[in-house]
Amino acid sequence: MTSDILPSVNEPAFWEGLYERGGDGWELGRPAPSLVEYLRRNLPPTGNVAVLGCGRGHDARLFARLGYRVWGFDFAAQAIRDAQALAKQEGIEIAFEQRDIFGLVTDYQGFFDGIWEYTCFCAIDPHRRPEYVKLVREILKPEGWLLACFYPVREGTDGPPFPATEAEIRQLFTPHFTFLETHVPTESVERRVGLEWMVMARPHPRLKKVF
Repeated sequence: MTSDILPSVNEPAFWEGLYERGGDGWELGRPAPSLVEYLRRNLPPTGNVAVLGCGRGHDARLFARLGYRVWGFDFAAQAIRDAQALAKQEGIEIAFEQRDIFGLVTDYQGFFDGIWEYTCFCAIDPHRRPEYVKLVREILKPEGWLLACFYPVREGTDGPPFPATEAEIRQLFTPHFTFLETHVPTESVERRVGLEWMVMARPHPRLKKVF
């Protein structure tokens, strides 16, 4: 007897099922245009970069080609297998790991110089967003950077992708991060035009313990 209960976005099976059914509508087949646009004019400091929810690794490979040391993380094993194969074809070294990003702090606390966020924030259960912000803060070095392209930026609760407004994003992140730059990308895939919001941020300094 099979269960009629469908897996939730908090389970790898949900995402594996989408890959198996060809329901990976987020797949662009190339690096995100918003990221290409940003890196063309302003390269963040090099170092260790994490790509959260990396999918097939198109953005991760772009960072690697530009000289960053890259780690890509994804819930779905199929995505990681595809990402590893594509990197191998291009002769690019990237550490791809299939895992739940919420467990990264165990192995990567204060490890990354930078984090790229695109379509990971919108894929997680919205109730876990405060947990996500804390995770990002914890795996960044004190002087690290967060580059994020949030999507879809609009009102609503449907998903995935689960939308968020600029106000909601600021409310979540500004207790832990300083927004250095924000803008609406001029380069987006057609179906995402006007629904993306690019942010460059740095974590607030950690308070030193007095005793």
